[in-house]
Amino acid sequence: MDLQSIKNRFAIIGNAPALNHALNIATQVANTDLSVLINGESGVGKEVFSQIIHALSARKHNPFIAVNCGAIPEGTIDSELFGHEKGSFTGAMESRKGYFETVNGGTIFLDEIGEMPLGTQARLLRVLEAGEYIRVGSSKVQKTDVRVIAATNKELIEFTQTGRFREDLYYRLNTVPIRVPSLRDRKDDIPLLFRKFVADFADKYKAPPVQLDEEAKNVLINYSWPGNVRELKNIAEQISVLSQNKNINAAQLKSFLPEHNYSRLPVLSGGAGVVSQTEFANEREILYKLFFDMKKDVNELKKMFYDLLQNPNIAHNHAPVFADDIKEYSSNNGNVLPGSSSQPVILHQGNNNDIHQHEDVEESLSIMDKEKELIIKALKKHKGKRKDASLDLGISERTLYRKLKEYDIEE
Repeated sequence: MDLQSIKNRFAIIGNAPALNHALNIATQVANTDLSVLINGESGVGKEVFSQIIHALSARKHNPFIAVNCGAIPEGTIDSELFGHEKGSFTGAMESRKGYFETVNGGTIFLDEIGEMPLGTQARLLRVLEAGEYIRVGSSKVQKTDVRVIAATNKELIEFTQTGRFREDLYYRLNTVPIRVPSLRDRKDDIPLLFRKFVADFADKYKAPPVQLDEEAKNVLINYSWPGNVRELKNIAEQISVLSQNKNINAAQLKSFLPEHNYSRLPVLSGGAGVVSQTEFANEREILYKLFFDMKKDVNELKKMFYDLLQNPNIAHNHAPVFADDIKEYSSNNGNVLPGSSSQPVILHQGNNNDIHQHEDVEESLSIMDKEKELIIKALKKHKGKRKDASLDLGISERTLYRKLKEYDIEE
């Protein structure tokens, strides 16, 4: 079957090279049993590609079912896909077949596969590798012969790096990848699609079809269409129903489009002001943060001391500084400044009016040393009270007790 025949059969409009390439891959892989992963933004028509693959395959006379993994609650998705036995969980009044059993011999389309829970991913991997599954609440292994086509609007390879998606399942599903282009990547197809939609709605609502002038066409083409074909169809229907004048100019068209144009720039997760869910997952990470905060304070204190050395006359205006990690002498009198360590840094003596050079003692960068030091400080601050010290450090009292033993710290 040639490409144009497929487009006519499945009501696909457009001649963009990226679209034609995706259709060619779908037709070539259709007559095999390979797993296919369809990737594309929401609204680009990923399900249509799954229907094309099924309709052109040897399984075309067998069942086809589309399942949205993001729409099924985590607690019931295993039962939906693989079935369950009577009494296997509360509310399981009788045994039930899952989709992999009812669609045996056919094709199952798993949309939004990135939303599938990790436990269900392990079960799906078993189906793909051995054609086997077990009902919820059963110990009997059952066989199934189902072709799996998956789709996602996420970058699953990134999910594998963060542990949200199994890497082995990703490569098993991604045997043949198909990327469906977004509408803004096929701008020449936008007027064709709009004309088709308004003609359909004109016939449906028994009204004259909408016409766009040249400026309106430019607005239509240059809009980013974050909702892709689905959004374009909705806008076409709104205009067909609500517009009194069927000859639409640019200003009238803009009144139907959202006021803000969505930015398609990438956003760094965990950026400024954003706290990731995994931040501070354990006490070691908390201590890392405390350590780097302390380093920042140390650098600020060093700068202040340097300013004091440059202008000794303002030294008496500063309150005592409490920082055990700053080890410097005042070059004016050789005495340790208030709150400083008893181990001085050697300063080069000279004329009192000179700007004195100083050398820093190399600080320990060992996380364990800093961790021990923070614990000792917290205990000293709270007069040996473990509970208060652990709260101050942001760790449990039990963890603090373990650290005391680990570092041989006497209370």
